[in-house]
Amino acid sequence: MLVDIFSSFDDHNSVFLSAYVFVWTISLVLLLSFNSGYWLSSSRFSQTILTPKSVIFSQISRSLGKSLGGFTSLLSGLFIFLIIFNLAGLIPYVFSATSHLAVTLSLGFPLWLSLIVSGVVYNPTSVAASLLPAGAPAALNPFLVIVETVSICVRPITLSVRLAANMSAGHIVLGLIGVYLSASVFVFPVTAMGVLIVVQVLYFMFEIGVSLIQAYIFSLLVTLYSDEHPKY
Repeated sequence: MLVDIFSSFDDHNSVFLSAYVFVWTISLVLLLSFNSGYWLSSSRFSQTILTPKSVIFSQISRSLGKSLGGFTSLLSGLFIFLIIFNLAGLIPYVFSATSHLAVTLSLGFPLWLSLIVSGVVYNPTSVAASLLPAGAPAALNPFLVIVETVSICVRPITLSVRLAANMSAGHIVLGLIGVYLSASVFVFPVTAMGVLIVVQVLYFMFEIGVSLIQAYIFSLLVTLYSDEHPKY
């Protein structure tokens, strides 16, 4: 059972309203609906489902990622995956997977590493040259190479921590408001309870927007990292 506000981030909490099966079922249904446009006639529902794909596809088409085989499909699937799990985490008693660093790092690190390894294998000279800005003073070259190397190495960490921190903070605030709202039924006057209900609803709508934006930012940053891949 939940003993404190941070227990909501423990996936081993067993409550009678746990919705693990529901999350995976709705994710599978949405992904199948996402791909159903290949063999079904277009409808308003299918167009709505395909909207995230068109958004991320338009972003990738302006980057070097469009030249990488399968990169567009990979990022489109990642974008849909993050949207589903970010929004599913807002459902009461549903485990929020994207609020855990282990999950976000498992998504960000392989994508970052694949771009690095692909660039080194394809053109190691170009990758090494990109570590040193053009026109830099000779005396600063060793220092600049170290700084650029460190900045590249910390990218998967900052990418993963950004998503996990934003989702965790939102769930904590929603949980705190929910605790006070539950207490207001027995302790606070009706006016205070009404204010808390309005705040809870508005913040919940805000978190829906945050979930969509964070999924887009995660995919966008991976797309920007692909711009540093040596050109074909």
